[in-house]
Amino acid sequence: MTRMPITSTPKTATIDDAPLVSRTLARAFDDDPMMRWFFPDDSSRDAGLGRYFTTLFTRQYAHHGVCERTDAAAAFWVPPEGQEKAVPDAETIQELQDILGDRAPLFRDAVMAAAEHSPQEPHWYLAVIGADPVAQGQGQGAALLRSGLAKADAAGLPAYLESSKPSNLPVYEHFGFVVRGELELPGGGPVLWSMRRDPRPPAGA
Repeated sequence: MTRMPITSTPKTATIDDAPLVSRTLARAFDDDPMMRWFFPDDSSRDAGLGRYFTTLFTRQYAHHGVCERTDAAAAFWVPPEGQEKAVPDAETIQELQDILGDRAPLFRDAVMAAAEHSPQEPHWYLAVIGADPVAQGQGQGAALLRSGLAKADAAGLPAYLESSKPSNLPVYEHFGFVVRGELELPGGGPVLWSMRRDPRPPAGA
């Protein structure tokens, strides 16, 4: 029996895609330093991450962001007009607190610390991007990154992201991002790097 090839063509992620998106991101972020800090228990991390990304996607980014997926990757972008609305409401915060348990205060402090370093200029924010490790090297994440950056470029706006995984920094630098800041998260958390990318003119312009 032949396996269907995994395609890397970006498509809009809808609420119906929540199981696929959350499963993909849970696998993608299993070794992420910040996610391991929020979910330190190896035995429950996969389930916790699945619930975490399901909540973020279905309650927040699917409504106020630009969410795309491939067969084995997903990305959540927030354009300038969606950034005020993309702030979690009280019910979403309660869900996240229930998922994070006694790590919830660390999560809250980390979010607040990162927010203080967010750029004030209009920008496209890459909130989440990840690819299932089984599809590593197949261009899944790169396709989603290019798709979002094309939208930012079309709007003539910079792009911004944060990463706690050092090995990802050269990948983002390859796409034009530059490290603009380094923040050690409160409570003994990992280092978070903020990165910015200037808009590029359309091809042929």
